[in-house]
Amino acid sequence: MDRRQFLAGSGVMAATPVLAQAVATNTRTDIEPGLFKHVDFTSDGLAFNPLEYTTVLQEVATTRDLEADYYSNGGFIAGLERKFAQLLGKEAAMFVPTGTLANHLAIRKLAGNDRRVLVQAESHFYNDSGDCADTLSGLNLIPLALGRSTIELADVKHWVERSAGSRVAMKVGVISIESPVRRKDHELFEPGELERVCMYAREQGIRLHLDGARMFNLPLHSGKSVREYSALFDTVFVSLWKHFNGASGAILAGDAKFIDGLFHTRRMFGGSLPQAWPGVALVTQFADGYEEVYAKSWRAADQLIALLQSDTRFKVQKVPNGTSRFLLAAAGVAPDDLTERLLKRGVVLPHARPDTGVFPMQVNPTSLRTPSATLARVFTDSMSG
Repeated sequence: MDRRQFLAGSGVMAATPVLAQAVATNTRTDIEPGLFKHVDFTSDGLAFNPLEYTTVLQEVATTRDLEADYYSNGGFIAGLERKFAQLLGKEAAMFVPTGTLANHLAIRKLAGNDRRVLVQAESHFYNDSGDCADTLSGLNLIPLALGRSTIELADVKHWVERSAGSRVAMKVGVISIESPVRRKDHELFEPGELERVCMYAREQGIRLHLDGARMFNLPLHSGKSVREYSALFDTVFVSLWKHFNGASGAILAGDAKFIDGLFHTRRMFGGSLPQAWPGVALVTQFADGYEEVYAKSWRAADQLIALLQSDTRFKVQKVPNGTSRFLLAAAGVAPDDLTERLLKRGVVLPHARPDTGVFPMQVNPTSLRTPSATLARVFTDSMSG
């Protein structure tokens, strides 16, 4: 079967410009069963399985002139770096294989000799990076805003002044901010307070890093562009697999002086893959028009939410100051049973929270593969078996 025909008929990315042949239908009869048809509420992106990913990768490789990189330098990777530097409004960017390493390299270099770093207590870097900043780079992370997404300016001032006024004076070297905050159901850091914190940091000579793994979702909910967010910070990290359907990878962006030569540190930490291009070859096409696709995904989600709320067995809650998640509860059926029934119908649910049975539902373009009314019927039919 011709691969272009395959992708054209499979609905690989309904309502997006990723491939010229992509269409919003799964009605062809010559398509391999099951591919590009599932609706997956666990993912930030399209949640490609290995066969789907390699199918799209082959299409990209046969329709574009891909040049291999050498230890994550040059070739396709150089073009990817230029593209994201432009999208973020930064002078330069560097590919990094993981977001953990991107955050670490940025904060390590920004800190220099001022090794005290303020972070959110709920941030990924503080909770999920194995104390790498301390163990590998001798950085002292100070966690603020326990249980909250937003650090208030008063808390920042307190720690800056406390550090400077200690018997051994210490300067806060970096403030690292994550937005949206994954551990808080993807809440955004309150935009007004973000600007105040960043302005104060500039006045104090404190460097700023943004863990913006999912930052391309922020404009829809805050009214501020990606570039406006990026401009507040010295360095910015963006995930390449969450929104943009890479197999892995991240971008770290900043000014040219900061990025220049940083690949040596990347390699020191074992982060220069011999060939990185296969993991990110899809990314540039999915990056184009992502914000429009995300807005369409939320319109479809809102339609689904309205339909489910008309059935008293379902309860839906949106996250205050949220971005890409809503919370779903279903009465009269065990969460595991509903998950199993929906999976048989091509709908993937996240794990229900054990204390409440609530499903944390991710909004993404897979919901565009099925009309909202049809998808709502799948949910209601699954309640009874």
